[in-house]
Amino acid sequence: MTHFLHTETDLKAGLERLLKQDPRLVPVAAKAGAFALRRREAGFPGLCAIVCGQQLSTAAAATIRNKLFAAFDPFHHDAVRLARSDKLRRLGLSNNKIKSIKEIGKAVSRGKIDLNAVGNMEADKAHDALTALHGVGPWTADIYLLFCLGHADAFPAGDLAVQEAARIALNLRKRPSPERLAKIAEAWRPWRGVAAHLMWAYYHVVKRREGIAVQEATKKSWPQIKNPKRKAARKRRPSKQ
Repeated sequence: MTHFLHTETDLKAGLERLLKQDPRLVPVAAKAGAFALRRREAGFPGLCAIVCGQQLSTAAAATIRNKLFAAFDPFHHDAVRLARSDKLRRLGLSNNKIKSIKEIGKAVSRGKIDLNAVGNMEADKAHDALTALHGVGPWTADIYLLFCLGHADAFPAGDLAVQEAARIALNLRKRPSPERLAKIAEAWRPWRGVAAHLMWAYYHVVKRREGIAVQEATKKSWPQIKNPKRKAARKRRPSKQ
């Protein structure tokens, strides 16, 4: 059964169940305090916004996203996939991101994926369906499932803030790799998405800064998720996030 985080009540109920499953998180939740449900628009606009914000600061991502959304009325996958690349490039998009959003638009147009219905899948299958799209890596897929669709079991193991919060919360010797953190999070199914919310809240408390900048907002004032910095050299070919 797939659980969703559509309301604050859903989040509270999920947290209660999570803490019963893993008592180690009880003191973590106590220190994190109350935290809000974070949601964003779903569908093609939502996934495009996350892709366009990859490897950029919150401010830079917001500027490009606002230009992109303003260039199409309505913002539709067919309009984007048929748009000239030079038009998209003038909006500040890189060639890789242009290809990504065009390929995503093509996949949606041809019925290869339903970006809303994918949330009804089991978390791992939904993750795999999204990462099969050009330009959509593990982090992007999990952030989309969690924040845009409210999938309660989506877990961005590659997020640096979640990793660091888990290190401190669980008294680990070093920050866990995505693979190790994913194994740790197995104990949190089917509430891994709640655990991610908890880790971000805990990170904010212990580090005194947000690990990911996401807020409730309208489409026009929608702030972008701050993507974790990658250690790869700039000259390397960008990998999917």
